[in-house]
Parts: sequence; structure tokens; C-alpha cells
Amino acid sequence: MASHKITLTVNGSTEMIDVPSNMTLLQMLREKLVLTGTKDGCAAGECGACTVILTPPGAERGEPVNSCMVLAVECDGAEITTVEGLAHDGQLDPVQQAIIEQGGVQCGFCTPGILISARALLDRNPHPSEFEIRDALIGNLCRCTGYLRIIDAVKQAADATAGGA
Repeated sequence: MASHKITLTVNGSTEMIDVPSNMTLLQMLREKLVLTGTKDGCAAGECGACTVILTPPGAERGEPVNSCMVLAVECDGAEITTVEGLAHDGQLDPVQQAIIEQGGVQCGFCTPGILISARALLDRNPHPSEFEIRDALIGNLCRCTGYLRIIDAVKQAADATAGGA
């Protein structure tokens, strides 16, 4: 199997990594960088547990992607944000804080992907409607919470972000 040297920025840190041609972004994050917050739920792009924000070279803003469906070699020059990259200076991201306060976590397996999808939504639309929140989270499956507390958490995070938190 051919190996490729790629350079990318993950959670603000520049990384140079040798990856096989068939390694997914998810595998690279978990196995090469030991960023295990991003979960392997289905390996088929169906559950959203592996969601990360991918900003291609030259793009202004990233979009949430299922990292199990993206090859690591495709990320050369890109910027990646994982759940580990949401908190800054010891402070939780407003989405993280709100999901705790709203009780939007039960088993927690889906939570990293939901947090990333919610952060990507709020980055592109700081004042989403409930419909827009539901639409942004449509690719993130949760078997425990029933979604209402998660939606309430995203609303709370939007309010906190708008209020300068």
C-alpha cells in the first residue's frame, strides 16, 4: 500500500503525517494523532459520531463532514477541528456548556459529533431557528436523549454566543 506524507492543521496544531492511501480521516485522527473524541459509530457515514469540521485549503469556513467517509490524503493542506478543539483556554465552548446544562448527554457516544455539527451551524448562522437546528443535526443519530434537550442546548448556546459569552 502506498504511503503519503500530508500536512494539515488539527485543532490549531500543524501536523506532518505519513498515511496509507486507504486510511480514513477518522482512522488518522484516532490512530495517528490519538484524538479519540471523534467516534467510529458505523464506518458508513450514517450516524454522525465521527463528525469533524473540515476547512479545505483556501476556504473561509469549514463544513461538518463524516470523517469515516473522507480519506486522510484528501486532507493535505486542510484544517480540521475535532471535539478536542472546541474548548479554549480552559473554557468550554458555549455548545459544550449548554449541552451539559440542558442534560443533552446520556451515554455520550454521539455527543462529539453533535457538538461539532452544532458548532458548525452556529459559526455560519449565529441565530438559527429551531428548524435550522434540527436540519443541521439531521445527520447525527442519538439513541438515548430523544433530541429535545440537544435542540434546547443549541438554542441556549446561540443565545450565549449572541450575548457575548
